Amino acid sequence: MPATEFTAGGYRYLAAVFQYSAGVTALPGFHIERVMFGTPVTLAEGFRRIEAILADAGRPLTALCACELRSPLPMSETGFRRFNELYVERLAEWGIIVDGANPVARSNVCPGHAPPAEPGFHAFSYTVAGGAARPSFVVAGSGEVPEGKASYRDHIVRPGDISPAGLREKARFVLDAMEARMAGLGVGWRDTTATQVYTVHDIHPFLVDEIIARGAAAHGVAWHYCRPPVVGLDFEMDCRGVDRERVI
Repeated sequence: MPATEFTAGGYRYLAAVFQYSAGVTALPGFHIERVMFGTPVTLAEGFRRIEAILADAGRPLTALCACELRSPLPMSETGFRRFNELYVERLAEWGIIVDGANPVARSNVCPGHAPPAEPGFHAFSYTVAGGAARPSFVVAGSGEVPEGKASYRDHIVRPGDISPAGLREKARFVLDAMEARMAGLGVGWRDTTATQVYTVHDIHPFLVDEIIARGAAAHGVAWHYCRPPVVGLDFEMDCRGVDRERVI
């Protein structure tokens, strides 16, 4: 499926599910910048600070193109949907949701150590006027399950199997998803500036021949000791290629 233009935000997106798009890339004449909070902030505080940062940058609220969230614990499928509905409601208030389509890419994971008391923001990305020397994009997080199914539980790759072989197959599925999303945005591993892995399980048995061999670690791999946001999932990844990042 080709990417859809979201001209109000200055980017294109790959349609996915109601809570997020599969990835975004800046339109010509724009590039994407990423901002990370030094300490995660609550959703309410995060949206407030993002609104102020966009205003200071002279950008509309619709310039928000990707969010990286942190949640206390993996949720049930029902709980995950309720959370997503509240999150999407705020995006709709900002004029980002158009005809039910959500263009904002997202990752939402749960720290395995010192988790936050409530869901919040770890980082976000937005478009800025001005072209870039390299492709400017963010690929949303994906766990080891196809999107758009009636349930996660019935479609998880190797459910409950955290053996080296099970985790390897989960990682292959997720890496394939990353590559498919990047292909839809017209980019590849060579264009990434960061690759992030989210799992509380050991990735070393397949790090070299699955992740590094694909070219997914040209600038290293950031391994976050986190779980995916839905009970039953064990492995998630996302990646990006951006010119500028800062910490606030």
